[in-house]
This record gives sequence, structure tokens and C-alpha cells, in this order.
Amino acid sequence: METFTSISAVPAGTVVVGVDGSEGAARAVRWAATEADLTRRPLVLVHAWTLQGGTWLDQAGIDHREVAKAIKADAEQLVRTVRDEVLAVRPHLTVHELVVQADAREAFEELSRTASMVVVGSRGRGPVRSLLLGSVSVAVSRQSHCPVVVVRPGIEQATGGILVGVDGTPASQPALELAFREASLRELPLTVVHCFWDAQVATLPAHQVPDDAMAAYADLELMVAASMSGLREKYPDVQVERVLWRGLVDEALVAASGGRDLTVVGLRRTNGLRSLIRVPVAPAVVERADGAVAVVPHEAETDA
Repeated sequence: METFTSISAVPAGTVVVGVDGSEGAARAVRWAATEADLTRRPLVLVHAWTLQGGTWLDQAGIDHREVAKAIKADAEQLVRTVRDEVLAVRPHLTVHELVVQADAREAFEELSRTASMVVVGSRGRGPVRSLLLGSVSVAVSRQSHCPVVVVRPGIEQATGGILVGVDGTPASQPALELAFREASLRELPLTVVHCFWDAQVATLPAHQVPDDAMAAYADLELMVAASMSGLREKYPDVQVERVLWRGLVDEALVAASGGRDLTVVGLRRTNGLRSLIRVPVAPAVVERADGAVAVVPHEAETDA
């Protein structure tokens, strides 16, 4: 176990998790510790902090350097406490610590360049409050270079297995690969969802196509089956179900996420102009889905 003082010192391939003393972060730590254990990777507990108003403090006769020193000391104690809690449950796990003075979003973006996975908590705010207050979890999931798991309230009661959304193109492959891997590691069933929209559902909420109507969409079923080619053979232990939903993609995935252990979505990494033109689905799912949500980035050039 090591205590790092800079982001660059963190070794590559670790499972990185944010720690801030909240219940949301505690859920994230539990999820991340399980992931690190299953994948036999080190776990890195990260707390990023900033000091606002240093000039104002000095003007008020308060040495901002002493305040910063106290904040850092509290952060280090918090991370040590969390480390001890993790090791009490998983004594064989390798656990590192990182306390760094930086904006949390920037710190996790930099860590994601070499991490195998970044895990963060969510306080369960609704979409309106998150827009007003800002959401570190959404920001991290949009900026990350590696898969990000946002652990939301309700994960403890989840029993529905893993859900992954696919569009039938090569762009879905990174999300599918992670979903199959997690289903195999955690011994959970996997549901693969493809959503389509047509004029018949323009005024209806998103809904699953019933089994007795699936024959009318044989071409879509074939496309979804083809997108899983190779993964069924690679993960023969995974029980897979294919389903179709009609409606808007984000609404369908949020509705289908009810009770799931993990919902997996892809996120296209684009330049600033394209991101303004095309609104991604992943942030909406991160804000509103049940349980944990994995956002898997892929480059725009992989699009079919």
C-alpha cells in the first residue's frame, strides 16, 4: 500500500474511486472494492480538494495556508479511515491512497488516462438540481478516457442483473464487451437492449416490445444478435436475453434500468463542435437510472 501525493505517481491499470465522506461515496467505494477484487487490480482511494477565497481569508486575518493545511489533514484522515474499512472486509486487497489539491473533475479526467476504471458516487439529485448545482459524476463520465461507473442510490436492493444498450454498430462493442465481462465476473444475467423510434410511438412513453410482437422485428433482432458475435463464445457462462424497446433511447434505458445491478451505455468522444450538435444519451441515464451506471467511451471514428 502506498500514499501518493501526485496524480502522475498513481500506477496504470488501477481501479480509481472517489472518496468524500458522503453516503454516495461509500456506495462507490464498496462497488469499486468488489471490482478491484474480482479483476485482481489495486484500488486507489482518491480525494481531491480545493480552497476557495484564499485572498478573502488573508484579508480577514486568517492565514489561508493554515486553512489549506487543516483541510489536507482532514482529507488524509478521511481516506485512511476508508482504507481501514475496506481492508477490514477485504484484507488481501492492495489499497493505495491519493489526496490531491485539484478540482475533482480535472483530477479524475487525468487519472482516467491510465486507470482501468473510475468509480464515483451520486447523491441522487434529480436532473433539475444537478443542472443548477453541477454534477461531478456527470462531468467525470463525459470527460473520462476509460469506463466510468456512477453508483446511484438503490444499488443495494438491485437484483435484475446487467443491462446494456446497443445500436447494432461497431460503436456498441466497447459497452458490450464491458457488460459481458461484468456479467461473467459477477455471475449475473445480461439483458441486451436495442431501442428504435417510429411514428407510432411519437405520443407514447418508451415501452418494451412484447414477446408476441417480436416476429415483426426479425431484422432488428438479427442485427442485435450479430453485434454480439464472438462475445457469446468468449463468455459462454453468461445468460443473455435480447429485448427491443420502442421510444426515445434515454427514456427506454432509464425505464429498463429499474432494479438492475448495472446499466451500461456507450459515450461517443467528440470534439467541441460535434458535442454541441449531438446530445449524448449517457448523461441522461447517469442522472436518472437505477443502481449503478457504467459509461464506456469510444472514439467517434469507430462509428459505422
